[in-house]
Amino acid sequence: MTRRASLGPFTFEHGGRVPELELAYETYGRYDGSNAVLVCHALTGSHHVRTPTNADPEGPPSANGWWDEVVAPGGPIDTTEQYVICANVPGSCHGSTGPTTPHPDREGVWGSEFPTVTIGDWTRAQRRLLDHLGVRRLSAVVGGSVGGMNALEWARRYPDRVDRVAAVATGPRLDAEMVATNSVARRAITGDPDWQGGDYHDTDRRPTHGLAQARRLGHLSYRSKASLDDQFGRDRAGRAGPEVDPTAADGSYRAVASYLDYNAERFAERFDAVSYLSLLQAMEEWDLASEASSDAAALADFDGDLLLVSYTGDRHFPVAGSETVATAAREAGVAVTHETVDSDYGHDAFLAEQATLAEPLAGLLASEEAVEHHEPCGRGPSTAPVHAGLYGI
Repeated sequence: MTRRASLGPFTFEHGGRVPELELAYETYGRYDGSNAVLVCHALTGSHHVRTPTNADPEGPPSANGWWDEVVAPGGPIDTTEQYVICANVPGSCHGSTGPTTPHPDREGVWGSEFPTVTIGDWTRAQRRLLDHLGVRRLSAVVGGSVGGMNALEWARRYPDRVDRVAAVATGPRLDAEMVATNSVARRAITGDPDWQGGDYHDTDRRPTHGLAQARRLGHLSYRSKASLDDQFGRDRAGRAGPEVDPTAADGSYRAVASYLDYNAERFAERFDAVSYLSLLQAMEEWDLASEASSDAAALADFDGDLLLVSYTGDRHFPVAGSETVATAAREAGVAVTHETVDSDYGHDAFLAEQATLAEPLAGLLASEEAVEHHEPCGRGPSTAPVHAGLYGI
C-alpha cells in the first residue's frame, strides 16, 4: 500500500527549494532493527516494486509491481526475512514531489519551474525517509539501471550507513551513445507544438506525441538487436498501418513498429513530459567520479560488499561499464563480485528475466561473514543461464 511521508523543506544540489518534500513509498516485511533493504527503481519506475494482491489486472502499468519475482516471500530479496523499502524519487510523477505536484506560491503545478534534480538529491531524500522510518543502517541497497547508479551513490555518499550494495545493469556514467540518445529524446519532446515551454499542465494540451517519440527511441536502447530480430523479424503487424502510423502504407506496417507504438502510446498516457526530462537529466549528469579523483577514490570509504550484475546484450549499460566499477572497487579494496549474465534480451533483461538475479542477490544478502571481515572476494565475471522473457512483449 502506498504511503506518503512529509519530510520538511528540501534544498536541491543545483539550487531551488521546496517547502515540503513528500515521498511516496511502500514497505514490505517487518523491521527488526538490522534487516532493512532499500530498493531503487529505474528511470520511469515507481515505488510499486510488488504488485498489490488486490491489483486490477486492467489497471495502469504504473500500479503494477516491476520486480515481483525478486522482492517476494521466499524470493532473492525475501520479504519474510527482510524489511524492504522502495520510494518514488523526487522529480518523478508517481506520487513524490515533482513537476506535477501543486506549486506552493501560485495556482497550478510546478511544471517547468521545478528545481533541477540529481541522483544525489534522490539519495539524500531517501536518507531522510529512512530517518523518518527510524532506520539508521541498511543491510543492503539494490537498484537496476539508473536505480543502480542510485545504489552506487549510496556507497559513495553514505558508506557508513549501508552494508551491501547491488548495482544491476548499470555503470559509472552514461556513455556517449546514450548521451546522444537522450539529446534526441529531449528534442522530440520540446519540439512538440504542445510542449508550450513546459507550461502545458494547466491547458487541455499535452506533448504526448513528442513524449511517445522519445519513448520509442528509449525502447530501442532497452532491447538488443538480436532480441528484436528473434521476436519480430520483418513480420507484418496485425493492425492497419495508416490508422496508427501515417508513414506506413497499407501492408507495410510491421510488428516491430507496432511494438514500439503500443509501448509509446501507453507510456505517453501515464507519464509526464517535464518529469521525464528531469529524470533523464539526472541520469545523464551522474558520474561516479564527479566528486573524487577517480572511480576507485569514490568507493574508497565503502567498507561493505558490492555486487555488480551485467547482461551481455545490454547496449544501454554494457558489460564494460560494470567491469569498470568492479576494477575500481578492487583498486579501492572493496569486496566486489561482478556477475555477467549471458542474455540477448538487452537492457530490460533485469526486468524481463528476473530469475537471473536469484542466485547473485541471495548470495549477497547471505554474506554476513564477508561484511563483518570486509575481505575482497576477488571473483571474476561468471555466467548465469539464459531465461525466457516474462512479459511476452
